[in-house]
Amino acid sequence: MTSTDLDGLRAGDLETREAHLYGLLDRARDHGDPSAVAALHSLVRDYGDYHRSLYTRAMNQAEVFAVADPPQDLREALLAALADTRYNCQAWAAMGCAAMGVREAVPQLVALLEHRQWIVVDEAVKALGRLGDAGTVPALRPLLADDVDWLRLRAAEALAEIGGPEALEALWYEFEHRRFARIGHIASALAEFAPEVIPRLTAAADDPDPNRRYWAAVALGSTGDERVAPTLERLQAEDRGSTVFDGEVRAAAKKALRTLRRIQAAIAARSG
Repeated sequence: MTSTDLDGLRAGDLETREAHLYGLLDRARDHGDPSAVAALHSLVRDYGDYHRSLYTRAMNQAEVFAVADPPQDLREALLAALADTRYNCQAWAAMGCAAMGVREAVPQLVALLEHRQWIVVDEAVKALGRLGDAGTVPALRPLLADDVDWLRLRAAEALAEIGGPEALEALWYEFEHRRFARIGHIASALAEFAPEVIPRLTAAADDPDPNRRYWAAVALGSTGDERVAPTLERLQAEDRGSTVFDGEVRAAAKKALRTLRRIQAAIAARSG
């Protein structure tokens, strides 16, 4: 690390320092510049010595300078920032923990689910999706019933990312009991558990409840699995059921078929 790279984060007015930071991020992203990466790591390590604007802007792009197995001093600095209420950058510290795989942060992230700032809760949930495991599911599961829709969405995404039978059961419970009229976030999350979830969803597509058939169709289309096409084609052709919000099952099936084909085309393009 050159002294110029580090001094540029400390000297001059804030606008100048921010411009220098973006230069470091560009060098780290485009060229893997070791001096730029080292300067960014110094910012993380000694975060209290730098303006919080620099810290937040750096952490917004933490993936750029993240290392798979960060040294202990970086881990300790991220954990310290995660608990530092005076510096008030806990949300961005959560980003850094997620980017660098700091699994020791999980207990603190769970505690931050009760934080008064929405952005801290948001980043804590996303980080738990990256870092959590089956033991994290009980903390995330209640958020699926939260009154705030974006938090329900984040929790569903995090559980899908964690995966495993515990997360699947938490999502399936919400699918079956449907505490909210619109559960597209649950359907999308369940699709991530394909192929094991497909028999359940296929059975749900024959349920007497048109709401369940509707969301089963949405989820089946998002799996991208060709085996679900006959079920969706049948629903599109035959099902005249309507949901509590006046959505038609056949319309959901038609849209799900388009989603299915779009996913298959994307997979073919990547493998081609």
